[in-house]
Amino acid sequence: MATQLSNTFKLSALALSMVFALSACNGDDGATGPAGAAGQDGIDGVDGAPGADGASGADGASGADGADGADGNDGATGQATKTPGLTRIATVPDGAEVTGIFLNDEGDLFFNVQHPSDANTEVDGVNGKPINTGTVGVLRGVDFNNLPKSIIDSPVPKTDLERQTVMAALGEYQILGQTGDTYDGDLPEGLGLIYTIDGTTLVLENDMPDFNGYVSTGEGQGYLFSNWEELPGGMSRLAIEKDEFGSWSVTDSMMISFNDVWGTAANCFGSVSPWGTPLTSEEWVVDSSVDTTTDSDWNDPAEIASNARLGRMWDLVAPDAANPYNYGYIVEITDPIGDAPEPVKHLAMGRKENENSVVMPDSRTVYISQDDTGGVFFKFVADTAEDLSAGTLYGAKLTQDSGSTEPATTGFDVEWIELANGDNATIRAWIDEYNGISSAEYVEGQTNYLSVADVTAWANGDATYPTAENGGGPVTAGQPMDDRVAFLESRAAAKAKGATAEWRKLEGISINHDRALEAVGGVDVIADEVVENAYLYIGIADIDNTMTDGEGDVQLSARVKDCGGVYRAKLEANYDIARIEPVLMGGTYRSSLTGAERCDVNQLSQPDNVIVMKDGRILIGEDGFQENNTLWMYDPEAE
Repeated sequence: MATQLSNTFKLSALALSMVFALSACNGDDGATGPAGAAGQDGIDGVDGAPGADGASGADGASGADGADGADGNDGATGQATKTPGLTRIATVPDGAEVTGIFLNDEGDLFFNVQHPSDANTEVDGVNGKPINTGTVGVLRGVDFNNLPKSIIDSPVPKTDLERQTVMAALGEYQILGQTGDTYDGDLPEGLGLIYTIDGTTLVLENDMPDFNGYVSTGEGQGYLFSNWEELPGGMSRLAIEKDEFGSWSVTDSMMISFNDVWGTAANCFGSVSPWGTPLTSEEWVVDSSVDTTTDSDWNDPAEIASNARLGRMWDLVAPDAANPYNYGYIVEITDPIGDAPEPVKHLAMGRKENENSVVMPDSRTVYISQDDTGGVFFKFVADTAEDLSAGTLYGAKLTQDSGSTEPATTGFDVEWIELANGDNATIRAWIDEYNGISSAEYVEGQTNYLSVADVTAWANGDATYPTAENGGGPVTAGQPMDDRVAFLESRAAAKAKGATAEWRKLEGISINHDRALEAVGGVDVIADEVVENAYLYIGIADIDNTMTDGEGDVQLSARVKDCGGVYRAKLEANYDIARIEPVLMGGTYRSSLTGAERCDVNQLSQPDNVIVMKDGRILIGEDGFQENNTLWMYDPEAE
């Protein structure tokens, strides 16, 4: 951390509670089978022939006893009933979660191994190296766009080798890159490594690869973009090519430069837009307590000193005073296949803990998930197709099914509440008004940023911001009202306007572009199938806390709790969403047990990323407490 700590703006520990929130049961062995029956006694030897003198010969020796029969096989392992249509495609090594699931048009399935245990030492026969740091890879040798309907599960790992490597039901997991790889010197700064804005000082060796997005440049070749989710965050780009047997090679590598946008904060999941640009999500550096109770204290020196993780983030821009309103946005990578891909933070899409954004085939409508306790489901509609720099932001108001609290059967009607229309340039000018605020300006009990009173005044339609004496922030105190609240404190704004701010770990959201285009746009693009309905799928890692507290719009039972589940929403005309319903839930959470056994190993355990396949099946990556998290495939049409 810089020596000018007291003069360098940092984040509050209030935000830290969000930072550490980034992030089932084996059946009993069956009874041992009965021992096999003993073998038959050997046949007695034949008496010897009479001797020449008439005396009897000696008795022959008794035959040896027959060998015991083999022990019976153990009884089958007990386990919970498996959900029809749920298939274990792969497991990741000890300590890791499944991230970065991406399926390209040629059927190549990419996924990452995030933060595996550094104690893993086992080496598989494909890669020749252990998976004990952040790993980007692909299941080679299989076309996931042309899979059979029925697939045998990958086994639950048992041996050290199985626990410490990627086990797959199909194909072979090929490592494309690991934290620190330099590709024989072509990437001297190291894959996933984060440096200060001036490029002189290593800030972080990042072992947390998340989203993958593939941009094709021809058959069997393209660029793979991967997020690196930490504080500070980053994104890599690998040029990769596939040979005739499905094996990949890396031909070029780079870390995307975010210097012109003050770096990024925890690049989480993402997507690729219909026009071929990766969209990466900034998840952290947002204080969502600015709702009805607490003002932000980003520059409190006592909070700064206790937070080394965020100190790394703020040292990224030292000696300048950091501005928290520079972080928490959807970032588009423009010119993705050029020599210098250019990141653009789309301020008009709102500032929040973004998990993921997905653009509909109309190239205007975008759904955005907020990974938080008490999060909001957002929609953004761009003013112009293929231009996310200006548009209208909405928050979802949920109405739960009457008389129903069971997560597996309870759905929600959706109403969209308009927050504001804005554009990047206008919002950029508002953000710049908060530049240069240092710890020296902190006064206990006051805020230097937007306050609860400011949010309330905006939501009430007041003509001016409240004065400092009435709780207003000093930058806007007494000034004419504008819409900066909607874009700089989007969750607080949505809640104040009546949107539902009760989601708990609202994770990955996904559509299949072609299925959505056929079902809603009326374009026949799916071969050998008539697609009448298409859905946006939503992963929920934990169904607890604000979803089960008996208050507000969402009042579910805590049966599923941290086992989590997957919802889906049918895409209506104009790609609107009017209802959200459960499609797959984890098993019953068992709080009396500990560790992985709390959620059954043969059911979901904290689903995170969700990807929709062309045939309508979905892929689900776990971020749970299993010994080996699973990449699942699920068929929603299975009975």
